[in-house]
Amino acid sequence: MFKTFLDKRFKMNEHNTTIAKESMAGVVAFLSVVYIIAINASILADAGIPLEAGIFATVITSLLGCLLMAFWANAPIVLVPGMGINALFTYTMVQSMELSWQEALGVVFISGFAFAVLAFSRLSVMLMKAIPQSLKEAITAGVGLFLTFIGLQKGGIVQSSETTFVALGDLSSPYVIGTLITLFITIVLFIRNVRGNFLLSMAAGTLVAFALGQVKPMETAASTTEWHVFFGATGALSFSSITSMTFWAAVFSLTMVIVFENIGLIHGHLGMTGHDEKFQRAFQANAISVITSGFFGTSPTVSSVESAAGIASGGRTGMTSLVAGVLFLTSLFFIPVIKMVPASAIAPILIVIGGLMIQNIQHINLQDLSEGFPAFLIIALIPLTYSIADGIAFGFIAYPILKAALGKMREVSVLMYVVAFLFFLNFVLHYIS
Repeated sequence: MFKTFLDKRFKMNEHNTTIAKESMAGVVAFLSVVYIIAINASILADAGIPLEAGIFATVITSLLGCLLMAFWANAPIVLVPGMGINALFTYTMVQSMELSWQEALGVVFISGFAFAVLAFSRLSVMLMKAIPQSLKEAITAGVGLFLTFIGLQKGGIVQSSETTFVALGDLSSPYVIGTLITLFITIVLFIRNVRGNFLLSMAAGTLVAFALGQVKPMETAASTTEWHVFFGATGALSFSSITSMTFWAAVFSLTMVIVFENIGLIHGHLGMTGHDEKFQRAFQANAISVITSGFFGTSPTVSSVESAAGIASGGRTGMTSLVAGVLFLTSLFFIPVIKMVPASAIAPILIVIGGLMIQNIQHINLQDLSEGFPAFLIIALIPLTYSIADGIAFGFIAYPILKAALGKMREVSVLMYVVAFLFFLNFVLHYIS
């Protein structure tokens, strides 16, 4: 009876698939992306969210996101807190814009509702067509450089310098040696396309750190954490600064990033399955998932890149995401192990992901400077200003200006002019206030 329910609910026959094939695809997708639990919690901790609360929030929002994608969209897409967006949350909204992490969660919650308005209307399609492809590709590449920079910092490979701002770290340090060994393991596993490569590299990195005396498992095992700490970020969102320009500037920037990133990711994943007609519902599921992210205490969920692993393994329906979601729930039993993972095992994964994202630069027409230069500004200024939002703003403002200077105003949509003006207005109001 249960098998019949699954067959009918996920329309197995229509998708020419089986429960066994979908289940295996869900396991593959989970193993490909489970590393996000430790990494996202580590980045959230930089914002001030307790590590245990970050782990719990990551697991619960991933579970709910997968359930939404399974039962609302029937799509084999795994939703997890996104790399790059978690950097925007911590390093831009909290550290640069000086919002508290509770206020930043309030921003996520409001951005989720803004995302939902777009997703449940035709505005999402209009916005997707209005933004030039070169700028979309530049955002991905710029965030990739930003993640690489963060990974290099976390791994001790680069460090701050009073004279040159950044400099090479101490390569003789056991911590840095552990990072470099783990980086080598990570890239080899990835190039050889080993399943669960990031998970395996994180485990290997933890063992390397243990061998170098950087991890003390007995101390971790002996430490106890009261259960209420795990719920420390749940419902902790704050709207105390909702009347400030900074709050709404953060909402605008975050909404722009999550909308554009998910448009591209969902289109790409559904293109692999041959079921593009599921886009609207998948987009809507993603939007609702972002709202739950703000409530449970994490940065927004996205359609994970690693969903492609499950799809490549035969996943065609929502049962793939359902299985992945249930597996995320079981990971709560391994929190002591997750807490043991050192930053030297996490940093190499950030560096490799950054290297993958920078590849999008090849899709930008750099020969046409009216396209290439605004894209360059985004790519350069996201890491150099330590702000994804500011980097995007410079590129979006420069694009219509350069087009107008060349007499190509008609190549720019009216909506793009509006978006550029809003970014400019945000700068003006920020520095006036």
